Amino acid sequence: MRKILFGLFVLLVVFLASCSKADTSTQPNGYASTQLGNTATVNMSNSWWVNVFLPGTGNLTPLPIFFQTYNTVANTTDSMWVDDFQNLGLAAAVGYPVSLGTGPDSLAGLGTDFKCKVAINYSKYTFSTTNSVNYYGDTATTLVTVIGGQIFPKGGISLAGNVTDSIYMKVVFSSNTADTFTVSGVARTEFDEDDY
Repeated sequence: MRKILFGLFVLLVVFLASCSKADTSTQPNGYASTQLGNTATVNMSNSWWVNVFLPGTGNLTPLPIFFQTYNTVANTTDSMWVDDFQNLGLAAAVGYPVSLGTGPDSLAGLGTDFKCKVAINYSKYTFSTTNSVNYYGDTATTLVTVIGGQIFPKGGISLAGNVTDSIYMKVVFSSNTADTFTVSGVARTEFDEDDY
């Protein structure tokens, strides 16, 4: 009987030890856990629904596209990424717009989609960059300039009428400096009724 009780006790100890909270400093894929707290750019990091506008042409997509701002690997309050996740080029691939009517179709080649690092003023919710590498283009030659970027806390209204943050910036690509694109929209609320 003592051997059975001792065996059950050992099994209980092993079971309880295996149920202890694991080290959550990294996820199974090796990346830092998202459960430990906020990033350094938490107030400026978000998912967005944005329109991309070109004067003389109008909105370049029929509906807002998904866009994100997020911290860099350094996780500091002086820089972040702005990233369209190649959604602008995807809209062009399905035939919208038919033509921009300005120079070579800016949506047809490199420089359309953009992912670049921007300098931020965290306390003022502003960001900008000059000739930053565009990681969705030819990184040796495709540069992007972001002018007057700003996030407005509770400055927007979502598709379903919910108050949310808004974002605004002007973008110029080195491949076509004649066109200045305006990117603006609202934060994604994650409510189904607010998604496009």
